[in-house]
Amino acid sequence: MAAAAPGTLGSLQVGRTRLVAACCARLGPGWRLPGSWTTPRVTWARGWVPAAGGAAPRRSYSPEVNTEDELRVRYLEEENRGIVVLGINRAYAKNSFSKNLVKMLSKAVDALKSDKKVRTIIVRSEVPGIFCAGADLKERVKMNSSEVGPFVSKLRSVINEIGFLWSVSYIDSFFANLPVPTIAAIDGLALGGGLELALACDIRVAASSAKMGLVETKLAIIPGGGGTQRLPRAIGMSLAKELIFSARVLDGQEAKAVGLISHVLEQNQEGDAAYRKALDLAREFLPQGPVAMRVAKLAINQGMEVDLVTGLAIEEACYAQTVLTKDRLEGLLAFKEKRSPRYKGE
Repeated sequence: MAAAAPGTLGSLQVGRTRLVAACCARLGPGWRLPGSWTTPRVTWARGWVPAAGGAAPRRSYSPEVNTEDELRVRYLEEENRGIVVLGINRAYAKNSFSKNLVKMLSKAVDALKSDKKVRTIIVRSEVPGIFCAGADLKERVKMNSSEVGPFVSKLRSVINEIGFLWSVSYIDSFFANLPVPTIAAIDGLALGGGLELALACDIRVAASSAKMGLVETKLAIIPGGGGTQRLPRAIGMSLAKELIFSARVLDGQEAKAVGLISHVLEQNQEGDAAYRKALDLAREFLPQGPVAMRVAKLAINQGMEVDLVTGLAIEEACYAQTVLTKDRLEGLLAFKEKRSPRYKGE
């Protein structure tokens, strides 16, 4: 067979190979490319075991400032084992992003992304009527111009870790991302960075009474946490421009109509209708093969950022990683024995 032609075609083929190789690299140690694709193979690293958690406690509102409690990380147990809930709890500041909250989110995400016992992550608010109001403007006013840029960069980095960002500078370089499904439960106000946080999640559900919008142009700035990139990908370029240019705020029904969220629900007395729906979805995900879930997310995320031919190559590379797993064999055996599979993520 003739060697790849030099020039544009050869460069495209090389670039495509690097993209697919990088895709497998994002799967972590132990994954390799199928067939003629080649890359070194090593073993998975073991993740740390999270502290035991209980059933989700009732939300509590406190006007007292306690920075240690601004983010609550709960590992659910029993039939919900594998679900982790990140609860934002800055009631006195409408859950706005402060330096401390961003630091806590970063620390939590770093721990979660390496923990193979985690199956699905729900991002919610512990404060009634509020999801996240965006940046803490009271703190922002006290920053000088040289501080604003680094803070926004840090916030963007944390949001990208929760979501996914393809580096446009280095074709085979990726920001770390949470490899498991993420669900944003929007039971209240989600403005600016708050909506950007939700946009970084794989699935968004909201109460009909929730309010959502990228309102940064009102402050003579633009969305800086990925909003100008993720909103057009979610609802289309023209409508995204309209919403950002106008700083328009949508309710849950309007957000569902434009495709910003997947599910809208009437709010309940407890004020947690979206969270309950998110829990239902997470429970639907739990029985599936853990490796397959991670690889499916990776294939979809990365495939959406490239041409179809490269995307299909990424899918091929990802599919190959499931073939050699113990879970695949367990799935076939369970089907033969007419029982539920017992997947271990191996």
